[in-house]
Amino acid sequence: MSIIEIESQFYILATSSFADDRTVVLKQGDTFAILDRFGDVHPIGTGTQGIFHEDTRYISRMELSINGQRPMLLSSSPREDNQMFIVDLTNPDFQTTTGRLIQRGTLHIMRSKFLWQGACHEKIKIVNYGLEAVDFTLEMKFNADFTDIFEVRGIHRTKKGKQRTPKQDEGMLKFVYEGLDNTNRITTIQFAQPPESFSTKSASYKFHLLPRQETDIEVNVGFGKEKNVTELLGFDVARNNMNAYMEKTRQYCADVFTSNAQFNDWINRSKSDLITMATPTPHGLYPYAGVPWFSTPFGRDGIITALECLWVEPELAKGVLQYLAFTQAKSFNDFQDAEPGKIFHETRGGEMSALGEVPFEMYYGTIDATPLFVILAGAYLERTGDFALVRNIWPNIERALAWIDQYGDIDGDGFVEYKTKSEKGLTNQGWKDSQDSVFYEAGELASDPIALCEVQAYVYDAKAKAAWIAELLGLEDVAAKLKKEAEAFKEKFNQVFWSETKQTYVLALDGKKNPCNVLSSNAGHCLFSGIATPERARLVAWNLLSESMFSGWGVRTIATTEARYNPMSYHNGSIWPHDNAMIAYGFSRYNLQREVKRLLTGMFDTAVAMDDQRLPELFCGFERRKAQAPTAYPVACSPQAWSVGAVFLMLQASLGMKINALTNTITFCHPVLPDFLQEVTITNIRINDRQIILQVRKGKEGIEVNLLTPGTDVTIDLQTETMLEPV
Repeated sequence: MSIIEIESQFYILATSSFADDRTVVLKQGDTFAILDRFGDVHPIGTGTQGIFHEDTRYISRMELSINGQRPMLLSSSPREDNQMFIVDLTNPDFQTTTGRLIQRGTLHIMRSKFLWQGACHEKIKIVNYGLEAVDFTLEMKFNADFTDIFEVRGIHRTKKGKQRTPKQDEGMLKFVYEGLDNTNRITTIQFAQPPESFSTKSASYKFHLLPRQETDIEVNVGFGKEKNVTELLGFDVARNNMNAYMEKTRQYCADVFTSNAQFNDWINRSKSDLITMATPTPHGLYPYAGVPWFSTPFGRDGIITALECLWVEPELAKGVLQYLAFTQAKSFNDFQDAEPGKIFHETRGGEMSALGEVPFEMYYGTIDATPLFVILAGAYLERTGDFALVRNIWPNIERALAWIDQYGDIDGDGFVEYKTKSEKGLTNQGWKDSQDSVFYEAGELASDPIALCEVQAYVYDAKAKAAWIAELLGLEDVAAKLKKEAEAFKEKFNQVFWSETKQTYVLALDGKKNPCNVLSSNAGHCLFSGIATPERARLVAWNLLSESMFSGWGVRTIATTEARYNPMSYHNGSIWPHDNAMIAYGFSRYNLQREVKRLLTGMFDTAVAMDDQRLPELFCGFERRKAQAPTAYPVACSPQAWSVGAVFLMLQASLGMKINALTNTITFCHPVLPDFLQEVTITNIRINDRQIILQVRKGKEGIEVNLLTPGTDVTIDLQTETMLEPV
């Protein structure tokens, strides 16, 4: 796998896929590992394996052998909470130095490996299950190439820093790289038990194990920059610290238990993945976008993930808002596509970003993160009643609104468009940011500046929510102005962006206001934000669930009838779980609950068919075939934060649930449960410092909602008026 530059697009070039590589991913904080099923890192093939820290590969080789041979794999799997990788191995047939044959299956070798605060910890336990003593050698080989993640992905560099000769000393091995950014990056390998043989590339141990005797080896590997290298804890201490953190973190998030065991597995996997992706920062928790290529803060991804999970874990939204407020652009920088008030697209910590070889050290080339930031602020206030935070970031909200009006509207037509100013920036800057994702009906690529339909929907929602916030803060004039602007914007949008021929909102307008008259999933986001009229919302929903758009698994990004449709493309025919979740929530806003059920059922069936019941970043948009699973996309990230959050937003949409901490009310608007669910119990929902338990179930008279927490003053508002006819 590599990356090439196509018309200023950073495109991941696939020479092999994660679908057949059978790799395992671990992530903790700013560190992630891509390991094979044996727990090894190999410097072969596409070279994507490794242990990465702050966008640099600090371990490029880490291989275990016994008597010079690779052990035989029995089984391997991550722990349920994703934090530890357990590998069971055994010996192949081998001869001792005396010529005695040791049959395979005599030794059990168990590797336990996890990441914690900038380090990788491993314990290797060996047990002799034979009837006689066994003599053998266990060897580990290491290397650290300090390759930047963009270089791993394929960007060629003409000049690199200098790698010092590795040093060994008293059970320690140290690799040092002197970067061109005047930063020394260091990998330190510590052996808790001194090896018998030790070099700058390997360490080996000689064992004599009696029958039933066991022994273990502990290896701790630290990553970091000079004067900031991780202090290496022992395996047991680090494990205990990690477990305590995990237990504490899990308590913040609500738990969902249903009548369907497979749905429970999907929920539990998603919760574990959410905790994995939620990374501590000085500003609170932030969901890193996806492993391996996007294990870093992304503005849009962080906001959407926080919105998806807001009802179960509002603390995540708090961290996102604080992080984005702190990093909001204060000045112009064309290389970074930065303008005052703009919310960033992504940030990177590697050498190439620091040197400006890529613009992503702090890059602002996103058109939608800024209005989405305001939307999240309003949704967070309603969910939590946290006026202190919202008052604190109100100046940031005002700057975001000013950016929308002053710099977001490039040509002064009242809509928000994008056009990159950076010589290395992204050509397309919506969530579908590949270079071919915005096009006309005949298939030609659209000319900029481009106004996407969903971005206008976000702008409307941002102004409506900002008006509501301003009113609550006592800023009546500001509130009235924003409310008036939102209403006028909605009317103008519905006049300009509607396609009579396709009965949906057009994908975009180009720089000359020509429509990209394409049937796309983007139109579903207009329902998510509430800019669609009720009549047009039903028409959009009908289109999204038509045969050309709905595969049976989910809604495709574009219809099969469109010129650029390709079910194997990144954005032109594939299926994205977060996209479907936002569409489902949009359906629920317009009382289209039966349509929500269809989307939730399709995505549930997808999750059941996926490895570990984990929804990937995306999958191919082929039509659902009998007795076959969805077709994997070759280089999809997994886990991916906003795919992880999809189940929570889709369940919320199905229940029509809204939590309002300001009124201490939980509303269920026309709740429905899909055929595979009879009952849902939600525990540890936090509202105004109260922890409550809810039960939603199918009863004889329809959906019943019960508050199972005695003595609480939370009000349940169940609205069960007749639903609209299905589209």
